[in-house]
Amino acid sequence: MRRARTPLALTAAVLLAATACGGEDAGGGGGGDGKDGALKGNIRIDGSSTVAPLSSAAAQLFQAENSGVKVTVGTSGTGGGFEKFCAGETDISDASRPIKDEEKSVCDGKKIGFEEFQVANDGLSVVVSKENDWAECLTVDQLKKIWEPKSKVNNWNQVDSKFPDEKLELYGPGTDSGTFEYFTEAINGEDGASRTDYSPSEDDNVIIQGVSGSKGGLGYFGLSYYEENKDKLKLVQVDGGDGCVEPTTETVQDGTYKPLSRPLFIYPKASSLDKPEVEAFVEFYVEKHAEIAEKALFVPLNTEQETQLKAALDKLREQQKS
Repeated sequence: MRRARTPLALTAAVLLAATACGGEDAGGGGGGDGKDGALKGNIRIDGSSTVAPLSSAAAQLFQAENSGVKVTVGTSGTGGGFEKFCAGETDISDASRPIKDEEKSVCDGKKIGFEEFQVANDGLSVVVSKENDWAECLTVDQLKKIWEPKSKVNNWNQVDSKFPDEKLELYGPGTDSGTFEYFTEAINGEDGASRTDYSPSEDDNVIIQGVSGSKGGLGYFGLSYYEENKDKLKLVQVDGGDGCVEPTTETVQDGTYKPLSRPLFIYPKASSLDKPEVEAFVEFYVEKHAEIAEKALFVPLNTEQETQLKAALDKLREQQKS
């Protein structure tokens, strides 16, 4: 259906390449056109680990055409990324949720102008071990029973009496992850509301290892990570009230996979467009969004979302001029 996603190792490779060439201030200056007319300089991106493969794929494609530009892609989480962005440390912030009012206020206070670009769609996947032959579908109520604050559910037969007497071992994103924030709000009804006695990690590969290595394991993360690890994990359907639905390109894009489908964003800084290499990269990201989403194994935008993305770029250019 979609090609293999750009490996996360690319993030480190891009980062190392940029570090070796020296840094530039993210707020402007440095970089630009070289004497030969080619673009040169550094672009700094940080934020969501879920969105990082998208930006890494964009960086790889862009740098293939612009070898003088070095793009760094960090993964400090959506919240951590906005902290750096609003402090003026990065040109673009990756986010798996919209920016919060308090985060926007910090940016406004530092006179950091930006626009929200939805660049792809994602569905959160609920996964279990390949050895799990009983959990084909879980309702939102069952997921809440498992993950709600102070939950004492520690065995699969507590989730459903038809399930076997098997220890339940939980794995999930850390609290600074946009995936954690999204899942807890969608399932538990409050952003950040979750039991704490699970194995957290900002690295989704650690979650994959934990779930795949435990017969009673259960975890959640972005759909793209399941797509890349189908051989290690079993996907669980989710019943949001209208029956069991599996997350796929179609069900995520049309919204029938609920409540665990979501948009993915980048937030480019308006003043960073003054650097030709950043302006070119942002324009490239918008123009090639479908190719980038396909390469990173995410769900591409539909026609309406694509129109909104192009409008956001126009708004960012207007901010740059003002």
